[in-house]
Amino acid sequence: MQERPNVLLIVVDEMRGDCLGGAGHPDVKTPYLDTLLSRGVYFPNAYSTCPSCIAARAALHTGLSQKSHGRTGYQDGVPWDYPHTLAGEMARQGYYTQCVGKMHVHPLRNNLGFHNVLLHDGYLHYYRGSTVPYGENQLWADDYFHWLKNEKGIDCDVTDTGLECNSWAARPWIYEEKAHPTNWVTDQSLDFLRRRDPRMPFFMMSSYVRPHAPYDAPEPYFALYRDKALRPPLRGDWDDLDALHRDSRVFNNITGPEDPELIRQQQIGYYACITHLDHQIGRLIQKLIEDHLMENTVIIFTSDHGEMLSDHGLVRKSLGYQGSAHIPLMIYGPERFVGKPRRCEELAELRDILPTAVALTGGEPPAETEGVNLLGKEIHRDYLYGQHDYGEKTNHFIITQNDKYIYYPQTGIEQYFQLDSDPGETHNAVADAECQGRVSALREILRTEEPELFR
Repeated sequence: MQERPNVLLIVVDEMRGDCLGGAGHPDVKTPYLDTLLSRGVYFPNAYSTCPSCIAARAALHTGLSQKSHGRTGYQDGVPWDYPHTLAGEMARQGYYTQCVGKMHVHPLRNNLGFHNVLLHDGYLHYYRGSTVPYGENQLWADDYFHWLKNEKGIDCDVTDTGLECNSWAARPWIYEEKAHPTNWVTDQSLDFLRRRDPRMPFFMMSSYVRPHAPYDAPEPYFALYRDKALRPPLRGDWDDLDALHRDSRVFNNITGPEDPELIRQQQIGYYACITHLDHQIGRLIQKLIEDHLMENTVIIFTSDHGEMLSDHGLVRKSLGYQGSAHIPLMIYGPERFVGKPRRCEELAELRDILPTAVALTGGEPPAETEGVNLLGKEIHRDYLYGQHDYGEKTNHFIITQNDKYIYYPQTGIEQYFQLDSDPGETHNAVADAECQGRVSALREILRTEEPELFR
């Protein structure tokens, strides 16, 4: 038996930290992920500190904070040139490294230290159209799109459902389930397990685009939620209802819809994508069991960021609120590698994945790594600092286990939420007399992190 475990890193896109049955969500059903949660190490206080696809993945792949990896917002077309990456470090430890699915790096075929990448990034506007060089156009460079066109015809695309990749609109997948990108990532991951060199430990990142929009799960998954009474979106005393009313008819806006039926369709589509994803992860788990690999494999599950899902009249990500920044994170594996099943309340972040994975190999992470080994003894943090460049909504935030401070430097808006008593962030307590000491303390922490903000 190997002395070091295989490592399967499952990364999903835009999955809220609360959208797990095992985390107490009243509507979403996730039986396979609940198994990993209940029998592994679960981190209920995990966050994405720059919550959008590119910046979050930079933290995951480099083990660095956004201030160090240099990506403080969403920006396509910037080369990824880092001396140390997660896959590169695992390869250095003697692991065969395979990625299946989303990378979202530049250039598209940048392997970022992986020995092999089977790529599917989802629909990326930047890499589409007649002005994009042929080798960088998604329709050529993305392995799933190449496969789909071979299977269904040259004109076939994920947009055939009529949905847009940032929209809150939802409808079921129009082709057979096997052609869905979620199934494709699982199929290709299973094929890697078939053809891998059994003499080498492996590090595989199975990286799914869903539940990121488009909300297009196969029909049976929509059917699971259509007749359910779903929990309504959260509302607060600080919500911008004027913006919601003004923009709610725009199909790819950041407020989401105002129409209750469209909100319900959005929730159904999002939850359907999650349960579909869960069942496909179940296929991976069953294969590991069948091939007697579970005895020697550690599974890490997380998401790059969350989704506001009409909470507070908002959709998508890039903000410091729980729907956007709070993410699922769990580590499952044999006790000799991960310890006993437990719930770890300490603050965790995506930059912790690299040092955790490298520690599982018996190695040491690069000296500049800013994350911590989540399975180690010393993982305590007093707070996490987050930020995101977002025009007028550019925001900076300080998160602790109990509360959160958010500052919008373009407008001067401040918000303070007592997460232990108000996890839905329904009341902005920044002006409450009894909170002034705490607000001042968190504001000072932010001033220490970004001295120029308050000048």
